[in-house]
Amino acid sequence: MTKISKAEAEYPSFPMARSCPYGPPKEYEEIREQAPISKVRLAMNGREAWLVTRYDDVREILSDSRVSADITNDGYPLMLPVPMEILKSVPRALFHLDHPEHTVQRRLIMPEFTVRRIDAMRERTLEIIDEYIDAILAKGGTVDLIEELAMPIPAQAICELLGIPVEDRHFFHEYVAGILGKDSDPEQIAVREAEMAAYIERMLVERSENPGDDLVSNLIVRNEEDGFGLELAEIGILVRAIVAGGHETTANMIGLGILALIEHPDQRELLMKDRSLASRAVDELMRIFSISDFGTSRVAMEDIQLGDTLIRKGEGIIASLAAANHDPDLFPDPYRFDITRESVRNVGFGHGVHQCSGQTMVRMQLELIFPRLFERIPGLRLAVPAEELPLKNDSLIHGLYKLPVTW
Repeated sequence: MTKISKAEAEYPSFPMARSCPYGPPKEYEEIREQAPISKVRLAMNGREAWLVTRYDDVREILSDSRVSADITNDGYPLMLPVPMEILKSVPRALFHLDHPEHTVQRRLIMPEFTVRRIDAMRERTLEIIDEYIDAILAKGGTVDLIEELAMPIPAQAICELLGIPVEDRHFFHEYVAGILGKDSDPEQIAVREAEMAAYIERMLVERSENPGDDLVSNLIVRNEEDGFGLELAEIGILVRAIVAGGHETTANMIGLGILALIEHPDQRELLMKDRSLASRAVDELMRIFSISDFGTSRVAMEDIQLGDTLIRKGEGIIASLAAANHDPDLFPDPYRFDITRESVRNVGFGHGVHQCSGQTMVRMQLELIFPRLFERIPGLRLAVPAEELPLKNDSLIHGLYKLPVTW
């Protein structure tokens, strides 16, 4: 049996829980000040990994071609109790691929998320937002905005993007509720994922035979005409990654963003007086919440000298986006929520080649929903004390399980 030294045993356990919705775990600040690149011990399996907390170091690691995002590599800092034999038996999603596979697939999907293409969706997205706000106003009383707004709006937007028939859209809403709800269990999630995989497989076959004007058809046609060489099953995995990644990021940010603007009336007033601040507001919300804190885990494929620290080949690395986004060297008074903050490139959407490919769509939805919601329901307020809101401390993505409001 391998003996663990006292020093090794005292490595802090990871992940660390957030004590409030805003900002990272409180331990990050102390780590960044005392030893910004430190060893932690993973709670899931007891293995060690390096926690990187400074902005410049996080960006350097995420830009380094000597690190791998492949979750099946030995040493990768796993956060979920999934056996390696299972991980190696299933195809990897885009964010867990390395070059050249990652480069090929990213090049295939990026034309679908250009600013011009996403801007063309703004009018329809605003109509969707209004439809759900209409339903909330009709319902009255106390409403859970996670269930009634944050989850269904991005699901509906993704349906529009993928060209999902209206009669099938209830399935997507049920899928989202089934995998992201607080009471979702592993068996239920597995069933929903299998149903979604089967649905996408059928859709791929149909669009191959009869392509339309939608993302799925575009991927199939571009793959064939431009010689990307992907199998239909690989395109299916890409589509599932777009569904899961695009929805979860947006849904969690809608809930947290509404909370921030309710609790910071001065910032809400600034936004309502000057709608041109919407883009900056989204930047600041992505920074302050940093919801995908350790979705940027890596493993060193060679020895890497990062500042004064030598990271050995095979060692896991957690490039903390939340810690980087609260580095006072880049963000003065980092825990203050300020939508007029001077633009500094925060890493809320990641950094480097694995930076979120669908961020233009996420930004568009967030820029529209916050001003519209508070314009139509100006008296929106929490229906429970903020400290009673259930945080997603048991999830890889930060967010709220419920957001009960009234007006």
